[in-house]
Amino acid sequence: MRYSLLILLSIFLLNCKQEKPEEHTAQSIIDKSIVVSGGEFIDSSLIAFDFRDKHYSAFRQNGTYHFERKFRDSSLKYFDTITQITDILNNKGFMRLVNDFPMNEPDSMVVKYSASVNSVHYFSVLPYGLNDEAVNKKRLEDTSIKGENYYTIQVTFDQNGGGEDFEDVFVYWVNKTTEKVDYLAYSYNEDDGKGIRFREAYNERYVKGIRFVDYNNYKPEDASVSLTVLPQLFESANLKLLSKIELENVRVSLN
Repeated sequence: MRYSLLILLSIFLLNCKQEKPEEHTAQSIIDKSIVVSGGEFIDSSLIAFDFRDKHYSAFRQNGTYHFERKFRDSSLKYFDTITQITDILNNKGFMRLVNDFPMNEPDSMVVKYSASVNSVHYFSVLPYGLNDEAVNKKRLEDTSIKGENYYTIQVTFDQNGGGEDFEDVFVYWVNKTTEKVDYLAYSYNEDDGKGIRFREAYNERYVKGIRFVDYNNYKPEDASVSLTVLPQLFESANLKLLSKIELENVRVSLN
């Protein structure tokens, strides 16, 4: 009887060990990063900011979203008035307004404009959005950047629901101490060519509990290198600074 009890106890302990979920999976790392970046506040919010010469706003509420981009186009004038363009992307689709009048855009331009609007809003609140259904996450080998230790998370997208650029590949470096995304990289394949980019976050600030950062935007000389070697190229100053991604006049209202 004693041996039977020992055997049953051993089997029970073995099963418990096998059923214990793996710690620090790609999913759990991103989940924690979203939390520390204010994901619960983003869920029900109105976020507005200026990026370059355009004004952006994003309304989110229980899965409903309404993204806008507004700008003036001095090359188009009606009755000597500079044209005001408003691009709207929401759960129903895309619409462009010119001086508040809806326009019938060809399908090819709808796809292009939608991707452009979505891209800016997507990057503005990272890593929020990385739990969308079309997102696939995979943990790669850990690394260090500038003396800090990082989890490395690769993100790919399903064709169904992944948007026009579903073939793009992203890599996020999540700080093991702060659980924040400090660096990211991505590869893209567009009509005008292929390329890869590496972004370094800076100017961190929290507005109503939501984390916002700006980015230094780099590229390597060789566009065929792996995304995972970009941190080493960055540390050795072998990346070229292309631009700065700066969000200005950030304003947040919580619903």
